[in-house]
Amino acid sequence: MRKILFGVIITLVVLFIFKYCDEKKENKIVLQESSALIQKQIKNVGKLIVTEGHFSEVFNYKNSKEIFGEYFTSDKKALVVVNAEVTIAYDLSKIEFKIDEFTKTLQIISIPKEEIKINPDLEYYDMQSDFFNPFEAKDYNEIKNAVKASLAKKLEKSDLKVNAKNRLISELSKFYILTNSLGWTLTYNETPMTSIENFQNLKL
Repeated sequence: MRKILFGVIITLVVLFIFKYCDEKKENKIVLQESSALIQKQIKNVGKLIVTEGHFSEVFNYKNSKEIFGEYFTSDKKALVVVNAEVTIAYDLSKIEFKIDEFTKTLQIISIPKEEIKINPDLEYYDMQSDFFNPFEAKDYNEIKNAVKASLAKKLEKSDLKVNAKNRLISELSKFYILTNSLGWTLTYNETPMTSIENFQNLKL
């Protein structure tokens, strides 16, 4: 009787071990599948997001040069019409992240800053100068730099940067939707992202 009871106990222990191992194996497979799915989503999102805008402006350029001290000045001036194409881009292939299968956590370590490009097309009208103060290459460079600085300020006050950030948030939200559906946790700078609304307050 003891042998039969001992045999039953051994059989139950062996079955329990097999079942435990199978469950651990299945759990590991699920974790690996979830991890692979998250990495695939990151790869799909890892693209260049570009928001484009157009600005037009008119500048009056004037430069005065003193000749013989303050007694005589030579002026040059021009009317500059500017048409500029502006792009704001986020290269999401540069996102730094860490996947922790043990805690089921996707940690976004850093998000790339926006890349702003301003390409102005300048047309010069009513250019006036004289022998003592002619237009030179440095004048055109000075005008171009002043135009870019002015457009950069104009860009800050426009909706273009807001639209660009909204597009970025839309892409990042896909991480939350996926991790949430898999029962994982998404964090950014060690702060858990508990809803899509959290992305609105991101400080990039």
